[in-house]
Amino acid sequence: MDSELEMLAAELGAALLARGESLATAESCTGGWVAETVTAIAGSSAWFDRGFVTYSNAAKTEMLGVPETTLARHGAVSEPTARAMAQGALAHSRAHWTLAITGIAGPGGGTTEKPVGLVCFGWASREGGCEAQTMHFAGDRAAVRRQAVRHALRELLVRIELAPICV
Repeated sequence: MDSELEMLAAELGAALLARGESLATAESCTGGWVAETVTAIAGSSAWFDRGFVTYSNAAKTEMLGVPETTLARHGAVSEPTARAMAQGALAHSRAHWTLAITGIAGPGGGTTEKPVGLVCFGWASREGGCEAQTMHFAGDRAAVRRQAVRHALRELLVRIELAPICV
């Protein structure tokens, strides 16, 4: 496994474990890579609840409750969809924190408005609402996906470290 991703996953696990909290993921373009990364850490069952791989729009709607109107109005690769995915993962899990990733990893599928490398993220928590962000990554399919995993993990770790501990 990639040592940087492994380090991030271990840090994330330690932060969640220290808080007595857990994670669920909702992934599209990364195809479960975040879930694979965190479950590669020994003992992750103590802080990783579940992962949803929702590659198709139907899966996003059926498994996470992403409204069809959101997909029709904004598309699968959008901040509203990433936000809905993160909220859906929270609603359909026991996790305290969720992250969602949806994007265009390439090499095809991009448009002028939504080019290859465009990735939208969502992070949600039971105590702190939901945030979304859009990034554009360079490189081939593998590079875009790896950068998306790294970004999702880093940003979640920042949010967890800044969040107050609810007792």
